[in-house]
Amino acid sequence: MKFSKFRLGLGFDWTLYIIPFLLCVFGIVIIYSIDYGVKDNIAYDQILYTIVGFVIAIALSLFDYKILKGMYLIIYLSGLFLLILVMLVGSTTFGATRWIDLYFFKLQPSELFKIINLIILAKLFSDWEVISFKKFLAAAGLVLLPLVMILMQPDLGTASVIFVSFLAILFMSKIKKIYIVIGLAVLIALSPIGWHFLRDYQKNRVVAFINPATDPQGAGYNVSQAKIAVGSGGLLGRGIGKGTQSQLNFLPVAHTDFIFAGTAEATGFVGSSFLIILIFILIIRVYNIAATARDDFGMYLAGGIGTIFLFQTLVNAGMNLGIMPVTGIPLPFVSYGGSSMLTNMAALGILQSIYLRHKVINF
Repeated sequence: MKFSKFRLGLGFDWTLYIIPFLLCVFGIVIIYSIDYGVKDNIAYDQILYTIVGFVIAIALSLFDYKILKGMYLIIYLSGLFLLILVMLVGSTTFGATRWIDLYFFKLQPSELFKIINLIILAKLFSDWEVISFKKFLAAAGLVLLPLVMILMQPDLGTASVIFVSFLAILFMSKIKKIYIVIGLAVLIALSPIGWHFLRDYQKNRVVAFINPATDPQGAGYNVSQAKIAVGSGGLLGRGIGKGTQSQLNFLPVAHTDFIFAGTAEATGFVGSSFLIILIFILIIRVYNIAATARDDFGMYLAGGIGTIFLFQTLVNAGMNLGIMPVTGIPLPFVSYGGSSMLTNMAALGILQSIYLRHKVINF
């Protein structure tokens, strides 16, 4: 590989490293707070995931992101292979089979497909000068195949993230918007059929979202406890390790799905607002990188990543506040999870590579 494939200067966009670092530290502190007094505090695992993640981010930033365009088919087939492997030998937790147990680490391939999906779509739409309806269907088919496999796990949250990122790239592309309208109309028409394929707990979550009072001790319990945790934090919070909802385990999966509620309880309105502001500054910067990318491939990649960060933040914070249905979507760089952290860090590396090459580089 030629040296020109690397970028070794100091022209990094440090926003892409500093803000995620602050978010990771914030998340580690909250996770430690939630598991305070527990012998095997998972915050230490999160520290390891963060360190490895930053190594991956820096490594990917040194490579020209356009390499991914040439490897798109290998990347896509590898992702499908991992999803098939989940179906065959996957590890099951809480009734969902989403992980491959590597003994030292549990890999969640559906998380990886958030980025794989963007690479495939960015490659196709950047190559197509004219996007016919057949090409639109072909792109949709490539997204639909892994989407169905992910829904079978079941993992509605990750599937929704992938679908929304697909829509984002469609709107950024040169495609006739009537095709998008037709596609959405078909999906809406088929939604009653899709309802019958949802698991009972997923149906209950939708019902509980519409009216939490229908089952406050069942499907509506998580949201009710999250709202109590958010409210109990007040302006400045109860303090690290002092949250009653978190420490007494009233707040379910407080280190992943409901980490925003745990944050609000520990740090209050001030701390949780600061957290959201940091994330939105990062998202704005990501969209700026998309706007200044040298080519359409980089623009689609960066725009898709920004949309993923935005959607995950809105849904995670929204479901903690009771204004979005509970779907198990992590808060970027804050929620506990190895696969999620490494995927987000890989996205950072790609973004940094796009930024470093948005203008001609001379060595």
